[in-house]
Amino acid sequence: MAGRMVRSCVQTALKAANSVVGLAGMAVILYALWMLRAWYREVADLDQRFPVPWFIYTFLGLGIFMCLLTCSGHIAAETANGHCLSCYMIIVFVLIILEGAITMDVFLNTNWEEDFPPDPSGKFDEFKDFVRSNFEICECVGLSVVAAQVLSIILGMVLRTLGPDREADYDSDDDTTVPARLPLLRNQSQHGPDYAEPNTSRRSDSWKLRILDKVNN
Repeated sequence: MAGRMVRSCVQTALKAANSVVGLAGMAVILYALWMLRAWYREVADLDQRFPVPWFIYTFLGLGIFMCLLTCSGHIAAETANGHCLSCYMIIVFVLIILEGAITMDVFLNTNWEEDFPPDPSGKFDEFKDFVRSNFEICECVGLSVVAAQVLSIILGMVLRTLGPDREADYDSDDDTTVPARLPLLRNQSQHGPDYAEPNTSRRSDSWKLRILDKVNN
């Protein structure tokens, strides 16, 4: 019983930490859709062909990936399957490594902007200006997302160690074996209360014959 309660608490905590990543993914998707709408409004009146705005589509793809990762994390937390949890933890770990690599490149490389292709939409420059003007808020949001990802890995390891709920499987097995015993009771109830076994009727007949023999003698 205590193991089931601990497992349930770990599953709830993993879902909560995973939801933070999902909320961040939805925010990224909404921001990417807003940038995409503004981009199409700007080029709607122009007849020129512009390159693909890679920054907007990269942001949109990142948000979709984070939402899909959140869904897989909820499935892994609910089932507590070892393979699902292992795949989920590996993907989150790789994502953290990529985030750390990009962060280190931005802070250590003075010419980090040259590592990215030019953005025809201009949204990349707007995003940089927004981050610089609201650096403390962006830093808190980024650290919160990374902390949620690290916590998800730790809770996933704990849940993988605990394993799935075996007691629930045993209870379900017991529930399936009960109906197999019911036909024996049904067979007895179908004969009614006055039903007697053949052996008992034969014994009563022999007993009556003995009494009649004694009376006649």
